[in-house]
Amino acid sequence: MREKARPYTPSETGNGSLELRLASASGNVFGYLWSDEAKDCCGEDYAKILCPKGQGFGLDGLFLMQRPKSGIWTLEHWDEDGSNSFCSNGSRAALVIPGAPEGPLVEALSNGKNILLSRSEDGVGIRMPEGIGFGLSAAPMPLHMPAGFGWIGNPQLVLRVPSVAEVDLPVLAPPLRHHAAIPGGTNVNVVEVVVPGEARIRSWERGVEGETLCCGTGCAVAAAWLASTEGVHVWRFHTAGGETVKWHSSWTWMAVGGTFGFPGRSEGLELYLQTPRFSWGCNADSLSASPWNPTC
Repeated sequence: MREKARPYTPSETGNGSLELRLASASGNVFGYLWSDEAKDCCGEDYAKILCPKGQGFGLDGLFLMQRPKSGIWTLEHWDEDGSNSFCSNGSRAALVIPGAPEGPLVEALSNGKNILLSRSEDGVGIRMPEGIGFGLSAAPMPLHMPAGFGWIGNPQLVLRVPSVAEVDLPVLAPPLRHHAAIPGGTNVNVVEVVVPGEARIRSWERGVEGETLCCGTGCAVAAAWLASTEGVHVWRFHTAGGETVKWHSSWTWMAVGGTFGFPGRSEGLELYLQTPRFSWGCNADSLSASPWNPTC
């Protein structure tokens, strides 16, 4: 049996510690490690150690990244429970990590999914993955409300409700998240249409096993489903984190507007796992950073 990895690996810092950087996108905070520094320690082990609230840092996920070279940039994401899954928000946020590829457009392979990241003064946008099996279908289980299902690199169940604020998500979501009709489970999103083209959304994510401030892939599937049912092809979503996500059916880009998280300078937060040291937190939505004040 493989010996369980420990979060301690020599790095270029020269002090025998592993450097973890944090970045925020739409209110969610992710941890990032360079794979050449992590060496033989796998992302599953690190995610289980670093992500959980209380014993870890309360991260929404952990990424291992390859050093940029010629060709497609490669990164891999793990949820808090150690499961491997595609994450659009964390993939966006990776672009503000020092050492990430430069330029206005970056091709990336995130958990085996081909994406395109767009860097501009407004922040970082993402072109969602496409391919065989991607798309919408009917909800695979009987439900008492309008619902749809989509695969966009991960599974998303979307339920339309009169008011997202009145939904008891910790009660509604878990049975659907683990439903036998969807092997491996699914993320669960509830949407409330405010006016045509504008909606509120809340998301319960597998792996995290709880509500998150924004699920980018959940927003994309919800928008595509509403476009198919309502005939409106531009949607703006108000997320639980208070930010706005925009989607248009004529292109597969998902854009996030506004300045979120930590407006300010772009130093990036550095955390050394041997002797934790905090400095700065960076943010994909504003391509910037400011002092980070952790509560852990």
